[in-house]
Amino acid sequence: MAIPTEINAMFHILKQGFNSFFKTDKHIASLAVLRIAFGGVMFVSVIRFLLKGWVKAFYITPKFHFNFYGFDWVKPMDALGMYTLFAVLITASILITIGLFYRVAAITFFLGFTYVELLDKTTYLNHYYLISIMAFLMIWVPANRYFSVDVLLRPRLAVTHVPAWVINIFKLQLLLVYFFAGVSKLTYDWLLAAMPLKIWLPASSHLPVIGGLLTQLWVAYVFSWFGALFDLVIGFLLLIPKTRKPAYVLVVIFHVVTACFFKIGMFPYIMILITVIFFSEKTHLKIIGFVKRLLFISPDHQPQKTTYQPAAPHLVFWILLVHFSLQLLLPFRYLLYPGKLYWTEEGYRFSWRVMLMEKGGSAFFHVKDPATGKRTEIINAQYLTNFQETQMATQPDMILQYAHFLAQQYQKKGIKNPIITAESYVTLNGSGSRLYIDTTVNLANEQESFSHKKWIIPFNEKQQ
Repeated sequence: MAIPTEINAMFHILKQGFNSFFKTDKHIASLAVLRIAFGGVMFVSVIRFLLKGWVKAFYITPKFHFNFYGFDWVKPMDALGMYTLFAVLITASILITIGLFYRVAAITFFLGFTYVELLDKTTYLNHYYLISIMAFLMIWVPANRYFSVDVLLRPRLAVTHVPAWVINIFKLQLLLVYFFAGVSKLTYDWLLAAMPLKIWLPASSHLPVIGGLLTQLWVAYVFSWFGALFDLVIGFLLLIPKTRKPAYVLVVIFHVVTACFFKIGMFPYIMILITVIFFSEKTHLKIIGFVKRLLFISPDHQPQKTTYQPAAPHLVFWILLVHFSLQLLLPFRYLLYPGKLYWTEEGYRFSWRVMLMEKGGSAFFHVKDPATGKRTEIINAQYLTNFQETQMATQPDMILQYAHFLAQQYQKKGIKNPIITAESYVTLNGSGSRLYIDTTVNLANEQESFSHKKWIIPFNEKQQ
């Protein structure tokens, strides 16, 4: 039976798309530029982390750390160990940038940075997660095979082209980050209530010229709607040659504006730099040519075309398939839980939900001795830093984790099976403070899992 022309044409288009994404030879200059950009911005980020005093504040001073579920075995080192680790991260970022001992440096940076990220989830940020992902992907690509010290020392490593997938995996990752950030903004709070920008923007009213505008309600709506539209379409606009340059201008403007209005650290600059991967190989060759002139390196003659082939392509394929499958599934896991996502935060992390809520609260814990009936209120400052206490008060998994820690502490004091209860009051996007945790539940008996936490009091929209 003959295959209909339309079906045959469709298969032909799909085959062309497959070959274009995976097999077509692309100049490796794009990968070299990404390596330099990523390594350079990581160097600045780690130095900044040290200068801010955050190594001591987040990992050395605290008596207790809020581990991620399943990673309670990840513990911080002593002061010497932590500062040594950050020295290693600085060294690894330099080596990535210049392309020296690249593979070892990429693995070291990924493991070291991810270890730091897993130490305490009170410091979780979307861009920390993105850094770990980018570092992981960098392990599997030959970013040191062009314009690197590795090639200078071992010329036989040099290649001029790579299969398209080597570059496209980074484009796909960034496309997913932007797109899911946009999808997460398609909510009542963001689009119809202009929250939390309605709260945040007036805080910048002191700025000259535009400060007065930031107090206007319509400005909050413009920012909200533009932010959602930007995230939804920018990745696709960057993929299209005709719209790539204006789209990148928008990327720069968007992230510079967010950096000015909101305290979100290095995230805007990281996105500006690594989004350069979307440009054509011609642009990246110009960038490398510019860098060479800055370093007084004479231009190369046109080398013979050589294409990189991975040593274990099937292994890399399956690793990347698992990775991107998780990237597609994780943002939707919140659908498995009942209730308002931003209230329960079940399925919230690792989903590219950026700056979507203004949440604050306070939590009071009580320990009861079942033998005597004596009830004691906990002074959280005895065990937690101010930052940890602030973060814990609005996040149920941290409340549970802290309750278990308190139970352990009081067991050491001789109280058998202490009863731990929490009284937490939380406000979400200006909704007004309301009770967050069932005060009758003994949290010491509740176990952490991926199941819904029934002791979270549901968010009542009508409650004031």
